[in-house]
Amino acid sequence: MSQHKPPFTLETAYQKVKAAQALWNTRSPSRVAQAYTPTSIWRNRSTFLRGRAVITDFLARKWEKEKDYRLRKELFAQQDNRICVQFWYEYRDAYDAMVWKRCYGIEHWTFAADGKMEKRMMSGNDVVIGEDGRWFKDGVDVDGVALGEKDF
Repeated sequence: MSQHKPPFTLETAYQKVKAAQALWNTRSPSRVAQAYTPTSIWRNRSTFLRGRAVITDFLARKWEKEKDYRLRKELFAQQDNRICVQFWYEYRDAYDAMVWKRCYGIEHWTFAADGKMEKRMMSGNDVVIGEDGRWFKDGVDVDGVALGEKDF
């Protein structure tokens, strides 16, 4: 994810967002954490984190709970070394009778000169969805799903 460095153009910001999407969809905590600076600061909902090791542990716990996780990120805004994305992801909640849920949210990212993320501020809300309400089923390209206003 650090191949594109600030200041971001519209095109390099878009590429950075899609690279992040692909990386997160691996569900590999150690791989994902390498996209962040060693002292990266995170807010994930009401959880505050600092440092790559803590981020790795957080992601491991996240994906133990969030089974069959599939994510889509879209560029919302960019300026200099900052990018804002909106995202949607679906998962089966391992701690809630494997109920399907979708999270809707916004992230604000700030990058170091080397292109690694030094700050990530995430706000998200989960909703329960049924099998028939899922967007990101197996075999579906998350970028190919049409997200209409009726879905929000």
